[in-house]
Order: sequence, then C-alpha cells, then structure tokens
Amino acid sequence: MDAQLIAFTGVAAGMVALPGADFTVVVRNALASRTAGLATALGVAGGLLVHTALAVAGLAAVLVTLPVLFRTVQLLGGAYVLYLGISALYALRRRGGQGEEGTADAGAGRPAPREFGRALRQGFLTNALNPKAPVLFLSLLPQFVPHGQPPLPRTLLLAVVVVVLALIWFPAVALLVDRLGRWLRRPRTARAVEGGSGVALTGLGLALVTGPLLR
Repeated sequence: MDAQLIAFTGVAAGMVALPGADFTVVVRNALASRTAGLATALGVAGGLLVHTALAVAGLAAVLVTLPVLFRTVQLLGGAYVLYLGISALYALRRRGGQGEEGTADAGAGRPAPREFGRALRQGFLTNALNPKAPVLFLSLLPQFVPHGQPPLPRTLLLAVVVVVLALIWFPAVALLVDRLGRWLRRPRTARAVEGGSGVALTGLGLALVTGPLLR
C-alpha cells in the first residue's frame, strides 16, 4: 500500500474542505437552487484542474518566481471575489423591499441555462483566480513524489486525486444545502446566510487586493 499516496489524500482532503471563497460561493448558489449549487461545484473543480495542470507542467513555478505576474493574478482574484461579495450584499439589500414572500420564493424556481452557465463560471473563476493555489500546489505536490520515481506520472496522479476530491466534496456541500433548503430558505435564515456569505467574500476580496504579495 502506498503510504505517501494515502497521506497526500488526507492532506489534500483537508485542503479542499477548508472553508474559503470556493465554499462560500457554492453555499450561496446552492441556496438559490440545487442546480446552481452543483454548477458552481463543477466550476470549482474545473479551477482546481487548471491549478494542478499548471503544477504538473511546471508553469506554477514561473508564476511564483515572477512577482509582477503573481501580483496581477492576486489582484484579479481579489477583485473578482470582492465583486461577488458586493453583488451578494447589493442583492440582499434590493430584495429587502420585497418582503418575506419575495425572499422565500427566491430559490423556488429552476435556473435557466444562462443562470447555470453563470454559476459554473463563478465557481471556476473563484478558484482559478485564487493566488494562493499555485504556491500551495508547487510546495505540496513535490513532497509526495517518492525519491527515485519519475516525477511526471506521480504528479499527474496526485493532481487527479485533488480534482476527484473536489468533485466529491463541493457537490456534496451543494446537495446538503439543498437538502436543508426548506430551513435555509426561510426568509430570516436566507437573509442571514446571504449576508454572511456577502460579508465573507467582501472581506476575502479586500484582503487579497490590499494585502501584501502572497508568497
């Protein structure tokens, strides 16, 4: 049995499940509908696929060693997360005048194909523009390549493990939120979740935009 692979799976599972912008966006969209939540989860997994592919190709090393390029990705990621947070807070304020009935019905309908694509895009961009991911994968993956083994096949295997874990975890979160939907979509609870996610995303975005270079 490959002890290093088992250890990496445990570390990667904790990394994927760690609450952050990805988790917040999935929960927020799953509150709107199960389909939107699952679409967001798939988008997050797609973003992870980009990061793992870059790590396998060695391009993540280039990104990390070029401060200007890295800072650009950091600013883009922060701006996008900030946009999602402000949009959530604005939508919450706008729905405040509709009364409880309007809030309760907000997640009742199924999203149109355009809304599915928007949720998929939000999940993908939230993860793909995460500036911490290249550093994390670049520092993590090589530690689990056994000495003497060709690095490329092993790194590919580790990358697949990360993406599979994301495909399990984030859809599970979306389905759980949908399962609890009757309670979560109560007007007061829905406003609390929406407001909390908006504040969290806004804070994360501000931290990325105004913070120091993440290296």
